Amino acid sequence: MLTKYVADMMIKPGASPVFDKPSDFGLDHEDVTFKAKDGVELSGWLIKGGSERVIIQSHFGVQSSRSGYTPVGKGMIKMWKEDIHFLNQAKHLVDQGYSVLMYDFRNHGDSGISERPWVSWGPEEAKDVAAAVNYISTHPVYTNAKIGLLSICMGAASTTYAFGNGLIEQGKISAMVAVQPLIYPDFVKAMGIPNFIAKRVNVETTKRLGFDLNQKSFLPDVNKIDMPTMVIQNTNDPWANKQFVENYFEALNTEKEMLWVDLEKSRAASYDYIGKQPETLSKFFDKYMK
Repeated sequence: MLTKYVADMMIKPGASPVFDKPSDFGLDHEDVTFKAKDGVELSGWLIKGGSERVIIQSHFGVQSSRSGYTPVGKGMIKMWKEDIHFLNQAKHLVDQGYSVLMYDFRNHGDSGISERPWVSWGPEEAKDVAAAVNYISTHPVYTNAKIGLLSICMGAASTTYAFGNGLIEQGKISAMVAVQPLIYPDFVKAMGIPNFIAKRVNVETTKRLGFDLNQKSFLPDVNKIDMPTMVIQNTNDPWANKQFVENYFEALNTEKEMLWVDLEKSRAASYDYIGKQPETLSKFFDKYMK
């Protein structure tokens, strides 16, 4: 019973409602759908700003959607005390002349369910990042637009896997911000799960996903990223392996910036930060997307 409970906590989707909408923020948008290469239909918002620059935002996993995070329905232990609205940074970016595509990963929010209805921590979701890039790059309004990626946690993992697997054409993206990249084994270790339980959970997650999460890492794919990249990491993030984040940054074989931010001792603090200090994002994107 405990094994399945912990496995559910790690890879079971469903705690990720779309809890707000762009019109609440005064943003002009359209509801859009597009399909990943394996046929999973993805749901999103195309928020209208300028036609020359588009940011594609990919959210974190399990407890998030394109909206961000809400503590409602999360039980006794909550990642953050209040809603985190990813539309905060979207509004700022639109005010700076960007359009923004925000979408739900497969098995999250309003997007479709995949053949294996679990969160894979990036390998499967990489198909969704590639589909979002393809959707924008073939959109009649944005055919010639510069594209930037705002990839948060599992979004950063998925994006890196997408480049490593050749799912995104080289030279297609102008810039990326990767927020708190994380691999599964580091998360398990940070959670303090006893080894004997972790081994049992691993058997269960492997059975569900069809592969061993402990054997998956996007670090070997980082050197395939070909656009200027900024990595953001909270120094006080209790889930983070700082050495892994440094290794990720060092492996980037392109123009790059590392931003360590001193925030509250919570994984979610940086997710909240990017909406409250969105100038950090626009300043970086502006440099490479003029």
